[in-house]
Amino acid sequence: MTQSPELVLAGGTVHTPSGVVQADVAMRDGKIIGVGSYPDAARRVDCTGLDILPGVIDSQVHFREPGLEHKEDLESGSRAAVMGGITAVFEMPNTNPNTDSVMRVHDKLDRAYHRMWCDHAFYVGATADNAEELGDLERIPGTAGVKIFMGASTGSLLVAEDKELARVLANGRRRVAIHAEDEERMNARKGERVEGDPSSHPVWRDDESAMLATQRILKLAREAKRPIHILHVTTPAELEVISQHRDVASCEVTPQHLTLPAEDAYPRLGSYAQMNPPIRSEAHRAGLWEWLRAGVPDVIGSDHAPHTAEEKAKPYPQSPSGMPGVQTLLPLMLDHVLKGHMTMERLIDMTSAGVQRIFGLVGKGRIAAGYDADFTIIDRKGRFTITEEWLQSRAGWSPFTGMELDGRVIGTIIRGQQVMWESELPQSATGEPLRFAGCL
Repeated sequence: MTQSPELVLAGGTVHTPSGVVQADVAMRDGKIIGVGSYPDAARRVDCTGLDILPGVIDSQVHFREPGLEHKEDLESGSRAAVMGGITAVFEMPNTNPNTDSVMRVHDKLDRAYHRMWCDHAFYVGATADNAEELGDLERIPGTAGVKIFMGASTGSLLVAEDKELARVLANGRRRVAIHAEDEERMNARKGERVEGDPSSHPVWRDDESAMLATQRILKLAREAKRPIHILHVTTPAELEVISQHRDVASCEVTPQHLTLPAEDAYPRLGSYAQMNPPIRSEAHRAGLWEWLRAGVPDVIGSDHAPHTAEEKAKPYPQSPSGMPGVQTLLPLMLDHVLKGHMTMERLIDMTSAGVQRIFGLVGKGRIAAGYDADFTIIDRKGRFTITEEWLQSRAGWSPFTGMELDGRVIGTIIRGQQVMWESELPQSATGEPLRFAGCL
């Protein structure tokens, strides 16, 4: 190598595409220049005893800005992200106003540049009114693609009918993200909600609500020859169906649905356990793990959807659905790895390489020369307890507060910059837009 490194992560356990090696990782001008031995680097960070992972990417967050900043904003949400080892996020369009036009996409990009702590991309929300424009909107640099809410949304972002869904899928080429719950069935089942009893949430938004929507969108995607990405899958039956449509469909699971069984969550957390799609039974949770080990879910996303404690404390069903999760995604999943529920290789694939592969990210997702110098540094031997003091989200709470976890997140490095180390942040944020092959 003729380039001299500006920074070297020295002596760590490095997870490369070719395997795990004990080595230094060298970087310059925000890029990786090599993995090997670099004893003469000007600046070295000792990573002895630590694992160096490709930068973890959370491909589903709701940071609430503009319009709902009392819950979260782009700065606070991204601060929570880097504190939890996240180097990049895809942010969702259900803000106020919705992110559904050229002007509103650029407004978010302007708000985020060097104000967000991590790199970022923004989804464009599909509506009945902008369907014909989506092919152009999805190509704006810094967009993650198009998001469809088949259910669980209000106002113009709800696209529930097959005719309108087909119009959306007909315009554009990039992979479309889907919230798959059937609006008609959920409306018909509102009587299943029990006042003051959040455990009735998965009874109302039942398995069939999810399955109907998933089957419908798979059929429509095949007819349109359009790739889709089904978000926060909660039932093993859906994963079985998706496994038969891998040519058109990728999918996501969340740490919440992999960690929280309904039998414990609703009695202990009440409406704080309420999210869409719902936390379901232990049998569902175990089934998700079986399909994860079989290789079907492609990515893990947090579905970080914060509300204030005062909002969540309202009696069900007046309480809003959603919970914070971006800061706890990696700590929870690292604990699952170290307890033997999944391999480190599978975690890396679902939080970096898999995201790069299915969304066409440029320069992210692996530790290799020429890629962005994005790393998440962890200590397998550490122990960690989630506390409210550690949380950075404006919401100020987590369903996982008090959990003692195996493993600990040590550092977050983005484009060669040490953004977080041992829970300390630098003076200023330097987040920039992500790049996608579909927007070049």
